[in-house]
Amino acid sequence: MFKPLAILTLGVALAGCVPAADAPQAPGAPLAPSYFALGTEPGWTLEITPGMLNYDGDYGDTKIVVANPGARPSFNGERYVTPRLTVDITHGECSDGMSDRRYRDTVTLTAEGKTVKGCGGGVLPPAELAGTNWSFVSIGGVPVAADRPTSLAFDGAKLSGNAGCNRFSGSYESKGGTLTAGPLMATKMACPGAGMTQENGFFDLMRGPVSLSFPSDGTLILTGAEGRTAILKRVI
Repeated sequence: MFKPLAILTLGVALAGCVPAADAPQAPGAPLAPSYFALGTEPGWTLEITPGMLNYDGDYGDTKIVVANPGARPSFNGERYVTPRLTVDITHGECSDGMSDRRYRDTVTLTAEGKTVKGCGGGVLPPAELAGTNWSFVSIGGVPVAADRPTSLAFDGAKLSGNAGCNRFSGSYESKGGTLTAGPLMATKMACPGAGMTQENGFFDLMRGPVSLSFPSDGTLILTGAEGRTAILKRVI
C-alpha cells in the first residue's frame, strides 16, 4: 500500500568550481590534518601526518613508517623524499580505478624501488546525482539507528530510498540548479522507536527547499529550513 507524499522541491546549491586541493604538511607550516592516499592492484594506503609517512602496501604485506622529511615543491604539487619511500603528489583529478569516486590529487609512490600509483586528497563531488547511491549517517543532527538500514538512490529520473522505516520513491528533475522530486510514494508500515522518528525527521526536512553540499570527506549534506540537515555517505 502506498500513499502520496507532498511534492518536494529541493533547492540545489552545487558548487560551480572545484575547491582547492588539500595541501599536505610543508616544513614550518602549522599542524595540518592527516593526508590520505590509496591505490589498487596491488592495494595500498598512505597516511601523511606532520610527523611521519605511514605506508601499507601489497594488500598489507609491506609496511613502511618513516619520519616526515617535509614537502618539497614540485610541478603542480609536492614531493616527499626518504631513503625508503618517495611520494609525488600532483594536484589534478584522479579516479581510483575501482569505482566512479574521484579525488583531488594523483599520487605516485615508490617504496623500496617498487612504484605504484593512486589517488589522494579530498573526495570530489560526483559529476551528477544520477547513478549515485547513499546511506544516511544522521538526520536532524541525530545519528541514524544502527539496526535500521537506510538508503537514497538516484537512478536516471527516479529517486528511491528508505530513511529508516518505509520505502519511498518518485520522479525527480534537476534543472537550472533546482531539483524537483515527486510526487513521492511511500509504504505504510509503522515502525516503533528510532526508525519512525528518523524517517519523520527526513520527510519533514524534505518538505521544503533543500541545499546540497559535498564536503571533501565524500559525504553529502542536505540542509533545509531552520538549518535542519541530513548527512549521507556515498555507497560505492
